[in-house]
Amino acid sequence: MLEEWCARIEPAYPGALGQAMAYSLRTPGKRFRPALLLATYGELGGTGDAAELATAIEVVHSYSLVHDDLPCMDDDDLRRGRPTTHKVFGVEVATEAGFRLVEVSGQVLAAGASRLGLPSERRRAIAAEVYRSAGATGMVGGQVLDLEAEGRSIDLAELTAIHRAKTGALIAASAVAGAMAAGAGPATVDAVRDYGHEIGLTFQIVDDVLDDTASTAELGKTPGKDAAQRKATYTALLGVDGARRAAREHADRAVALLRDQGLDSELLAGLTRFIVERGS
Repeated sequence: MLEEWCARIEPAYPGALGQAMAYSLRTPGKRFRPALLLATYGELGGTGDAAELATAIEVVHSYSLVHDDLPCMDDDDLRRGRPTTHKVFGVEVATEAGFRLVEVSGQVLAAGASRLGLPSERRRAIAAEVYRSAGATGMVGGQVLDLEAEGRSIDLAELTAIHRAKTGALIAASAVAGAMAAGAGPATVDAVRDYGHEIGLTFQIVDDVLDDTASTAELGKTPGKDAAQRKATYTALLGVDGARRAAREHADRAVALLRDQGLDSELLAGLTRFIVERGS
């Protein structure tokens, strides 16, 4: 499904712009967020083809990476084992490509909701959840807080607030979008959102561990960048072993939140374990 959209994008935008947009989407990755949407959708009774809806989440995530990697932000040359978009196409084209992918994500989300035949109020709720998670109170706001924390000494509460927004918000929205698409009720949606925030923090903690312990080949990007940029990280605050313990605690809490709502899902528990095992 992602490749189908790449094939549409390349000829629809002029010159290198369409190529840069497609390049950023084709970069190989774990596709964890769309997998999470598909898992919650299926586990909560969804029976349609939610692949296009899940693809919208990956487009949102991809445009955030294009901008995160820019020299004025995290200044990364490698992403998922390939040169970052701005290293291939230049900063100006990469910046514009990220912005244009925002509008593409909306098109993909609308097409995915239409494919599932979702009622209009459910479509609006999913869109609101996804784009709120990507905005000032979520991913974008978290990135700003992360940049402002560079070189400062912060406590665990502030670090958690940063990454609950920067990383956790879109992961939680991925889970919630799947639940909403499946027609889950408010209590279940709230439990899934809380689960998503917990695994979002788990994901970030493990990412910090890997930045300190993995090689470039294993990580797909330059390791040690967080320390070099004096970023606030869980490993800097807790140490590698302490961060690994914190990741397990958040993962256990995530699964417990689902079980408290009667959602004893081995698939979702398995996705949670997958995150933890990446950093073990």
